[in-house]
Amino acid sequence: MQRWRGLEDIPEDWGRSVVTIGSYDGVHRGHQLIIKHAVDRARELDAPCVVVTFDPHPSEVVRPGSHPPLLAPHHRRAELMAELGVDAVLILPFTAEFSKLSPADFVVKVLVDKLHARTVVEGPNFRFGHRAAGNVDYLAEQGKTYDFDVDAVDLYLSGDAGGGLPFSSTLTRRLVAEGDVEGAREILGRPHRVEGVVVRGAQRGRDLGFPTANVETLPHTAIPADGVYAGYLHVAGEAMPAAISVGTNPQFDGTERTVEAYAIDRVGLDLYGLHVAVDFLAYVRGQAKFDSLEALLEAMAEDVKKCREIVSADGA
Repeated sequence: MQRWRGLEDIPEDWGRSVVTIGSYDGVHRGHQLIIKHAVDRARELDAPCVVVTFDPHPSEVVRPGSHPPLLAPHHRRAELMAELGVDAVLILPFTAEFSKLSPADFVVKVLVDKLHARTVVEGPNFRFGHRAAGNVDYLAEQGKTYDFDVDAVDLYLSGDAGGGLPFSSTLTRRLVAEGDVEGAREILGRPHRVEGVVVRGAQRGRDLGFPTANVETLPHTAIPADGVYAGYLHVAGEAMPAAISVGTNPQFDGTERTVEAYAIDRVGLDLYGLHVAVDFLAYVRGQAKFDSLEALLEAMAEDVKKCREIVSADGA
């Protein structure tokens, strides 16, 4: 799959294509429905499928300081899109100047002049251009002028986790923030993932017999609520069952919020400096301060037992 950053990266000889546009943070099941429709349409037309997205998130430019927590970094989104059959991802740098581009100018500069759109596929609530003035109906009108079709795809409706609301990144972020990683998984179609580099922490876990990978998460990462979770620690292509702690470590009066993963039943791991990923399967319990070190150790042993069982059942 080709990856372009900016319009100047698009090959000069790029032919007609099927395009879909959006932030697509998380590439959740609603996003997947739209992208799969675009891929299928591209195959029908014997054309490439291109996803257009933005960096940073448009809200950060329009309303500085409002950058939402991210469900997936751009490289992860690209991986997920490639799995769906996307041929190219165009990341447009979203600047103050770009935010002032009118819907008409966006259509010409991006869809017509550069991507030579044959069909554009969007969700029904798609908005674009300065002050989000453009919508699907406007896009369809422009298509009549510039010879492209517009397909509007309805989003899935979520199940119990979303209370019947359409699948959305906003809903998923809320569930993650509440610690409902199982609800988030229902929307994403996979476990919520956090990535980062393993750094040295206080190393108390090692001293207690539960050495953890202290993950320095990427900026703006959507991190689950404080607590203990069952999940996986991904290192160099290997998924290891893990007990995961999120929080400030109240037992030792910590103040810095961290994500730490203990690879269950693994010894001798040296992960410092490695880029790892942590998948959250299920919430086990909240953070707590225990009366004694012995009580803490008993709780940690019980956490590991529960996490082992949860992960084992997930992989069964």
